[in-house]
Amino acid sequence: MFDLTGKVALITGSTKGIGKSIAEEMARAGAKVVISSRKADAVEAVTKELTAAGREAIGVPCNIGAKAELQNLVDQTLAKWGRIDILVCNAAINPHFGSITKVSDDVFDKMMGSNIRSIFWLSNMVLPQMAERKDGAMIIISSIAALRGSNVNGLYGVTKAADAGLGRALAVEWGPHNIRVNSIAPGLIKTDFARALWEDDERRKRREAMSPLRRLGDAKDIGGVAVFLASDAARFMTGQLLVVDGGVSIGW
Repeated sequence: MFDLTGKVALITGSTKGIGKSIAEEMARAGAKVVISSRKADAVEAVTKELTAAGREAIGVPCNIGAKAELQNLVDQTLAKWGRIDILVCNAAINPHFGSITKVSDDVFDKMMGSNIRSIFWLSNMVLPQMAERKDGAMIIISSIAALRGSNVNGLYGVTKAADAGLGRALAVEWGPHNIRVNSIAPGLIKTDFARALWEDDERRKRREAMSPLRRLGDAKDIGGVAVFLASDAARFMTGQLLVVDGGVSIGW
């Protein structure tokens, strides 16, 4: 039920961290994967890494904040493989670390555009061709920041809460076409994106102590969950926000 052989998976922000892990695990499960991020050299490197391991992969550089680049990403995928079966919206930005009261209008607009509007755009570009086949899965990478307040990542949490809400709305709208839309809310994962949090010894130790598993997450901890949501193992699951945080959010 976890086999993705023959499926085409488009994963944004897939040259490092959680996105790369998702691409690796989906490729290992048999999917053809599309690697994408803003940096062309990183896209090329990860694509070569996967193909050298015998996986099917192509790379398409893309800035998620630019609608034309997102359309090009979709068009190139369809030109190569003729379909997109799995859409993973992982890429996001967080240029502000600190009080939400200090966020400029420009940064606010940029975060809303990259973290929310890009997913709205991609869903409209990709889901209609899934509907034609009456089959497809979309996965949005949210965050436990969507569920908890923060004095350093407040606006990021707002965008991630909106992502989960968008996922529920899309699940309702596209469900009759047999398209499933689910979100993942990772806890603190040791990636470059979250480096400011886990390299702070005090914050890291406090988070580890809060976790029933007594550790932070690794990117691979999310990759396997994404494979589950994309596969037939989750074929009756849609509109859900799956928390993967080592148990932090359930403890006292």
